[in-house]
Amino acid sequence: MTAISFYLIVSISSIANILRFRYPKVRSISLVPVIVAKFGGSALGVDGGSISQTISRIKQISRNSKVVAVFSAPLTIYADKISSMTDVAINIGRSYASSAPLDLDTMLQVYRKIAKKYLNNRYYNDFENHLDEFNHRIIVSLKQAAENRRFVDVVRSRTLAYGGEITMSYLMDFIMRSNGIRSDHADIDNWPIITDDNFEAANFILEESKHRVNHLIDLIEGNDVVSVGGFIGKTVDGLETTYERGGSDRTAADIAILLHANYDVSMDFGKDSAVLSADPKIVFNNLEFVEYLSYNEARLAGMFGMKILDPVAIKEINDNNLDIPVAITNMNDPTKKTTVRKDVPVTDDENFVKIITGKRNCSIVRMDSNAASHLIASLEKEKLYHDFIKLSPYILDDVEITRLLFLDADYVRKHDRYIRAYDPETHIVYGRGAVTLIGDMMWRIPGIVSSVSRTVGDHHINILNLDAQEETSRILIIVEDRDTIVADTVKAIHEQRKQILNGASQ
Repeated sequence: MTAISFYLIVSISSIANILRFRYPKVRSISLVPVIVAKFGGSALGVDGGSISQTISRIKQISRNSKVVAVFSAPLTIYADKISSMTDVAINIGRSYASSAPLDLDTMLQVYRKIAKKYLNNRYYNDFENHLDEFNHRIIVSLKQAAENRRFVDVVRSRTLAYGGEITMSYLMDFIMRSNGIRSDHADIDNWPIITDDNFEAANFILEESKHRVNHLIDLIEGNDVVSVGGFIGKTVDGLETTYERGGSDRTAADIAILLHANYDVSMDFGKDSAVLSADPKIVFNNLEFVEYLSYNEARLAGMFGMKILDPVAIKEINDNNLDIPVAITNMNDPTKKTTVRKDVPVTDDENFVKIITGKRNCSIVRMDSNAASHLIASLEKEKLYHDFIKLSPYILDDVEITRLLFLDADYVRKHDRYIRAYDPETHIVYGRGAVTLIGDMMWRIPGIVSSVSRTVGDHHINILNLDAQEETSRILIIVEDRDTIVADTVKAIHEQRKQILNGASQ
């Protein structure tokens, strides 16, 4: 062997050792398709009333694919209304912090009720052992809340985890096994989702998660379905964290991001319906099925209140420069589904206004544009907050003023001093609602802005501001957030959408 050959062998071996150290157990890419399927509380039903339908759906999609099933916390009747177990856990946690503890058995009974209905004796006993363990962890956390008189940070996250999504993911695994499905669950002590230590609004850390993904891959290889709890993460040190509300969507997206290098990954979200042209709780007639949405269209719709897909979940897929297909599936009729992709096909006969939706409880912040640029950078990079939109600027006394539409006025109230610190002359307006038309190709419609404006005016609704930008794929109408004005505006535009599409309202 020559000196050069020996040197090359040693060098290649050294590189391989470095890769094994930095990326342990590197896996080859598999052609096996994996569907990351997310089931929210409504898909599971009150006290698990719709779980049989969920099991049928899982069996259907697992025929030709491996499935990672992400579950939200279940719904139950609490204080005479339908509530998520997450809300129940928050209420109980706050009661301990205020030295007026509520009965903890409320949480346990929901899971026992579901278990008795769906588990056979063998798996019921297995689940009871886990439930006892999780109950102990909740009790320890609630004692800390009582001692510190604060229900925050890891105490809050741990209570929500074991009072909600983690327990439900374990339970759904045993329910699937009881129904003859070859399944397993992601173990909380080998959790694949690693986040920072912002416990109540955590952020996904991809590189750290890659080091923990092998447990999940082993489960996928050995089973047809793997159950994972949504909304929950863990720090590098193993402490429980939570995403913000709607975080189960993010969990599904993060798992898809993690697995895309190893599998042919897609996502499926089980909903009450596929995507419609408006919120069916607002518009009751002539709703149209939306077959395709781009990431951009789905993100905007989510920001403005449509329960399609959490906008941050889409952002995380985009930030990783991926194009993972997402199906929004009608659980009652799985043949009806909306496909969400980075880019979608465009046809000449397409309805270019895909969705009309609105958001109440908004606020508009006006400030010097230079100050606004620094505020925006801080919101996006430091606070990782994106629930706002930059509107068209205007000039006042030779100074350019930026307008920011915040889609959650409560956030502005909470951070009033932080916002004004960038410009003491900042002007904040509350009591605003925002209605938007969504469609990447709306710019093709002649006279659409004037048609929309005329339509709203014909219904005697006062437009406080109208913001249309070709590049943003939306037309925004700002109205008063009073009575039913936002809903009435959505209805008015939706009723006249055919005429608007033709470039002239009646």
